[in-house]
Amino acid sequence: MKFPKLMGILNLTPDSFSDGGKFNNMERAIARAIEIENSGAEILDIGGESTGPNSKDVSEQVELRRVIPTLKEIQKRINIEISVDTSKSKVAQAALKNGATIINDITGLRGDEYMAETIAEHESKVVIMYAKDGTPRTTIMAKKYKDVIKTISDFFEKRIAYAVSKGIKRKNIILDPGFGHFISSIPSYSYQIIAELPNLKKFGLPILLGISRKSALGGALEDRDKRGLPLNAVAYLQGADILRVHKVKETKEFLSNLF
Repeated sequence: MKFPKLMGILNLTPDSFSDGGKFNNMERAIARAIEIENSGAEILDIGGESTGPNSKDVSEQVELRRVIPTLKEIQKRINIEISVDTSKSKVAQAALKNGATIINDITGLRGDEYMAETIAEHESKVVIMYAKDGTPRTTIMAKKYKDVIKTISDFFEKRIAYAVSKGIKRKNIILDPGFGHFISSIPSYSYQIIAELPNLKKFGLPILLGISRKSALGGALEDRDKRGLPLNAVAYLQGADILRVHKVKETKEFLSNLF
């Protein structure tokens, strides 16, 4: 099997649930980006807005201020692909002009009416993620599904068609079925996604999975890091092409030892 691409996470936010405030300083952010590349990641995912439950809205100006100056410096120092995690088209526009090649939109192109056109204009890649909420942040809601995989599959059908209708090339689309509170506060649905991931391969598009430190893993963050390693291995065996993780080095070593 082809080894999955690892996407390392760099949060430039003061309030991220997992590492808030650790890297919202230019020097520390650059050092972390270099560390992520050296650890074996092929993609760096930069975010300037927290998206977890109870996180606060961030204005366009604040997000631009957090992301763009740091992105400009980072892209001079690393040689891996850079993704920017945003649902705002003006942030995406600035990011794509300054070295980013992927836009990771957790709203699935629902949050900003101009996002799809912006991505099409730059011919960049886009991550379309399923989330129960169509906003830039999730909620703690025990959403119930009759068939979670069918719901996600139907969502992807519609969002892929929408993206292509706006000029995004199908080959530039990456699918993310979501995980944790983005799906539901009921953890079993998240595990069902991993178990039935092969059913989402019918689209013929890369699948990204972001298990790392999500609520469905339970326990404290250090517990989630440990529990996430074997789950990422299972996700890989089930067909995940890209794994979005906080612990790049540990994930690469774990997978390398197994496969």
